[in-house]
Amino acid sequence: MKILVTGAAGFIGFHVSGRLLAEGYEVIGADNLNDYYDVTLKKERLNILEKMPGFLFLKLNLEDASSLQSIFENHSIDIVINLAAQAGVRYSITHPHAYVESNITGFLNVLEACRNYSVKHLIYASSSSVYGANGKVPFSTSDPIDHPVSMYAASKKANELMAHTYSHLYNIPTTGLRFFTVYGPWGRPDMAYYSFTRDIIEGKKIKVFNHGDMKRDFTFIDDIVEGIIRLVNRPPSPDPDWDPQNPEPSSSYAPYKIYNIGNNHPVKLTEFIQILEKLIGKKAKTEFLPMQPGDVKETFADISDLQQEIGFSPATPLEAGLKHFVEWYKSFHLKDKS
Repeated sequence: MKILVTGAAGFIGFHVSGRLLAEGYEVIGADNLNDYYDVTLKKERLNILEKMPGFLFLKLNLEDASSLQSIFENHSIDIVINLAAQAGVRYSITHPHAYVESNITGFLNVLEACRNYSVKHLIYASSSSVYGANGKVPFSTSDPIDHPVSMYAASKKANELMAHTYSHLYNIPTTGLRFFTVYGPWGRPDMAYYSFTRDIIEGKKIKVFNHGDMKRDFTFIDDIVEGIIRLVNRPPSPDPDWDPQNPEPSSSYAPYKIYNIGNNHPVKLTEFIQILEKLIGKKAKTEFLPMQPGDVKETFADISDLQQEIGFSPATPLEAGLKHFVEWYKSFHLKDKS
């Protein structure tokens, strides 16, 4: 079976591709290697994947429909895992066009390719950000998501709506995954856990927003990958109990499904920092700041439907996961300084 993974040089795409290759799948990895963060890190991830049998890397932008179509023309793609996106909530405040180009136009091109080449299953990245201004926790896929608070969140909600349209019109099985604060080795440098680790080690101040009064459902990368792998060969079917008079947002009369994929255990930001301090062996210097535009106070995933469907349960406590990350960070960034 041949799987196209978009965003293969990204954090989640790298780990998913590696696991698929280890399981014996052929993987076509596509990425544009943009400079939103250090391209060197992306190339290092690719170097690892390219040493594994069954991997082929193709550099392209999803916005380039003809280049994307050529992948499907030249390779018999069975399944698509779309993890390519312009990431980052705060960046979307100042660069909204990047999110329309990558996350909406690019995703439309993926959907069109899936339609034209009869892909068996499209799995795509959504985000916990779609819950926006919702105050009820834990966040459930049965909740409405009508009040996004960033362009990033709006683009991810748009992806879910677009996927449903294609599932309805063309019978394409689509599964959307709302990721909750994914962290771990080979992660994204723009994420708080990464920048906090760097700044604590270097003795710089860390910026703690909303004066530390925040909670996040930190989810270790291996748990995310396990959930994705279990879903690869489980394309959604139409829900026979779906009621148009009382529509369930996460399923449909079409082959369409939405899942939360998170740790199901939110942690206070202050507790998170204390764990990092303990693992690094150094006290953080903190600068407390107000809530930033686009941020939310708390994320908390209700994963009951994913547990029921595939037996998914996150297995990595935060301290264990952060220990893996800190060890990787030191080996990767400090290897030439020791």
